[in-house]
Amino acid sequence: MFGNGKFVGAARTFGAALVAIAAFGFGPTGTAHADTFIPLPGGTITRELADGTTLTVRLDGESAKISGSMGSTPMHRNVWVNGRASVDLAGPSAQGSTIKISPGYVVGCQVDIGALSSSGGGTGEGDTGAGTVTPSGSLGAGITLGPGQAVSRLMLDLEKPDDYGMESHKRYNKVPGPRASVTWVDETFSVDGCGGYAQARTFVMAEVDTSNFIGNVVLWGTPFSMG
Repeated sequence: MFGNGKFVGAARTFGAALVAIAAFGFGPTGTAHADTFIPLPGGTITRELADGTTLTVRLDGESAKISGSMGSTPMHRNVWVNGRASVDLAGPSAQGSTIKISPGYVVGCQVDIGALSSSGGGTGEGDTGAGTVTPSGSLGAGITLGPGQAVSRLMLDLEKPDDYGMESHKRYNKVPGPRASVTWVDETFSVDGCGGYAQARTFVMAEVDTSNFIGNVVLWGTPFSMG
């Protein structure tokens, strides 16, 4: 758990690579001011797994609120985000499977993160481009970016003892099917060092583990301007 928000439900974060096409010089669509509220449409994606089980990933209730720093420094933004990610299974493996669900955000400075897509069978990998964005760290730790850079941050950091009773941090929770969800309310993060146009975008990574196979899907949210 991080930031000042609240999580409802169960989820897991796992370190799969996300691939972005870097398009430098992507122009701004607007300038963020204090308390700029941005409603976002969310989305859904459905895929049929190997044994005929249907996997549906949804993102709804999504929004962002953007503000600059107290000193009105253009290189700093504060962001508060809300949303709900869910996974639903229907079919042969719906009851006996394990669901792993992981929301996060990609943030870019003068990079077209809108080039990310769920093409390629719904894996979210899209076309291989000039930039590779790999999830690392937690969203609440803050993000420092320069022009042409993009990073992907994960939303979960769950503390639990390991097999020897020592403290460990897991980025996942195993949830039995057929349904899992995670909700975040007023989770906050900051972006520093980007003097140009900045964007952010939600992603939801879902994995279904059965006794015979593993299925993966990534759902991308709509990019939004941070000014």
